[in-house]
Amino acid sequence: MNDFCKSYDEKMGKTIESVKGDFASVRAGRANAGVLDRIQVEYYGTPTPIQQVASISTPDPRTLQIQPWDASILKAIEKAIQSSDLGINPQNDGRVIRLAFPQLTEERRMELTKQVRKYGENGKVAIRNIRRDAMEKLKALEKKSEITEDDRKEDEKELQDLTDKRCKEIDALTAAKEKELMAV
Repeated sequence: MNDFCKSYDEKMGKTIESVKGDFASVRAGRANAGVLDRIQVEYYGTPTPIQQVASISTPDPRTLQIQPWDASILKAIEKAIQSSDLGINPQNDGRVIRLAFPQLTEERRMELTKQVRKYGENGKVAIRNIRRDAMEKLKALEKKSEITEDDRKEDEKELQDLTDKRCKEIDALTAAKEKELMAV
């Protein structure tokens, strides 16, 4: 693989990491600290990720326990969780916040599956956009006579192969997440 294709492959790899992050934020009925990754807490006037102001543990498979290092931020954490799209009411006992993950209903599983498919499709669109940008750059290089037509065609084929490989990767991740969601 040449340097030109390698740089675009790295961009595609970052897109896949982003899709994995999106999938981690979808709760599957089990307690997973990944669902809190996107939630920011106002801490001394600065939006800060929960992981940076508290320790997160899982005392049992369906519960997350958040223990802030500074007790004064307890209410802010509770408020941030309530205003997020998590759909779980935090229980505050004055020292820690507990998040109880209920068993998912069939209807909720279907909604989450649709959400996962949407995340997967968005990832594939992003990968195709990266390919399109690379193809345009190749055509511009050929127009400036910096590469030959044969080189352009060879690189285009390599980019298409990379795109297909990365899209298959996203399909596999999507299928695995759907399977996890549908498992009772």
